[in-house]
Amino acid sequence: MTGFNFICETVQKMKKKYDESDPFQVCKEMEIPVLYASMGTGDACCKGFFFPHSRIRTITINSDLSRDIQRIICSHELGHAVLHRKCTGVKAFHDFALFDTASKYEYEANIFAAEFLLPDSNVLEVLNGDLSFFQAAAALYVPAEILDFKFRIMKQKGYALVDPPIITNGNFLKNIDIPINYEYNYC
Repeated sequence: MTGFNFICETVQKMKKKYDESDPFQVCKEMEIPVLYASMGTGDACCKGFFFPHSRIRTITINSDLSRDIQRIICSHELGHAVLHRKCTGVKAFHDFALFDTASKYEYEANIFAAEFLLPDSNVLEVLNGDLSFFQAAAALYVPAEILDFKFRIMKQKGYALVDPPIITNGNFLKNIDIPINYEYNYC
């Protein structure tokens, strides 16, 4: 399994190289096409997937999802594109159960997405505002499960954080509740 440090260093190098924290823009800069396809909105719908073929890496995102959720999916799939592009025997990463902690590849892509979307300084600033874990996730415009992954990363980095009140499971997106209209404050 790819380590926390490697994933975090990879994210930081990418952000520095492209001077960008928008996953869609990073994909564009890396020449990874992001395609959109209607895949429904039901509990079992596919949220998105990464597909490498003949040295061409492509991310497909469910166009039926809100832009907010698409940003999270894009970050997750970008993680697959960067971390798993050379994995032999893996033709596509399907995210029917996005944020599945049981799969090595999904776990690594979740860590990548959490690190990409949530700079340490932003998380600490929100936590210093004396918010609950769930209020902090809402203030950061991410599902609590993404913040759970970020807490894991920050603990590995040596931050003293209390354990979050959740244990992320593989089916959280079917009950996702993210505000649909807000402005991102990219860092």
